[in-house]
Amino acid sequence: MTREEKATVIQDLTTQLGENSIIYLADISGMDAGATSDLRRACFKANIKLAVVKNTLLAKAMQASEKEFGELPEVLKGNTSLMFSEVGNAPAKLIKNFRKKSNKPLLKGAFVEEAIYVGDETLDALVSIKSKEEMIGEVIGLLQSPAKNVISGLKSGGGKLAGILKTLSEK
Repeated sequence: MTREEKATVIQDLTTQLGENSIIYLADISGMDAGATSDLRRACFKANIKLAVVKNTLLAKAMQASEKEFGELPEVLKGNTSLMFSEVGNAPAKLIKNFRKKSNKPLLKGAFVEEAIYVGDETLDALVSIKSKEEMIGEVIGLLQSPAKNVISGLKSGGGKLAGILKTLSEK
């Protein structure tokens, strides 16, 4: 690979790192061709971009990026795959589901909305992260709950009041 090609790859990686707020680093070494193909298909179905990158080029792209990746450049050893997603917990769920069949891929680290997670032991924490849409749904549900109680109380109270008035008028 020539210097110009490396510079182009670093520039492309820097652009991708800048555009995405959810970045996962995984180790897929040791997976056979069939398992790797299955992983790529699963990523495609879950709307996750998967790319295998060279560690040195990714480290340089992280340095060139405006984001602060903290300890993530330190985990760039061995084979590294990048996963980009729109949903914060989608790659973590995919990795966890895929590991039901084998012990790979291993999570090296993640950058989720400026929060940094390092190590495979953080996978369960990443799976439990709620997406923006899930959080908005919960907030709306909590806001609607008191209003629904008031409306149902008024409806039931109105029915009781009408029943009482009808009974009194008949007497």
